[in-house]
Amino acid sequence: MDGREPGAQPRAGSGHRTVPHTADLQVEAWSATAEGCIGEVVRAVVDSFADLSAARPAGERACTVIAASDADLLAGVLEEVIYRMDADGELPAALALGAIRDAEGGRAMEVRFRMADTATAALVGAVPKAVSLHGLDLRAGPGGWTGRVTVDV
Repeated sequence: MDGREPGAQPRAGSGHRTVPHTADLQVEAWSATAEGCIGEVVRAVVDSFADLSAARPAGERACTVIAASDADLLAGVLEEVIYRMDADGELPAALALGAIRDAEGGRAMEVRFRMADTATAALVGAVPKAVSLHGLDLRAGPGGWTGRVTVDV
């Protein structure tokens, strides 16, 4: 499954959309690269509950996410977003993702976030609590990369 309806044409460029899901947030994203697709998912999740347009900057944070698969990298980056929100009161206003590379134990990606102070953001939706592994997907297809994730809210 590539995140599209059967028979759907490949999507151009990058983007994301939310998909109706009972009591949780489900996001589908697409991009020419896996890194671009992960970035689209992060933007969709943050935009679903916070307006950062007037939020105060809170610095930059960097980390390395290591996971068993590309789909697990997607979950790991989102888990980092949720952790930073809970532990530091910060949300990514922008992010830069390094290329996915092979690493001992699986796949790795460098992530750099430009953070915003959550206390100065406008909350506009349900705050995410965790990333669900059910239905988690990130894969290459004929039209680029697609991803799907469900976030518990």
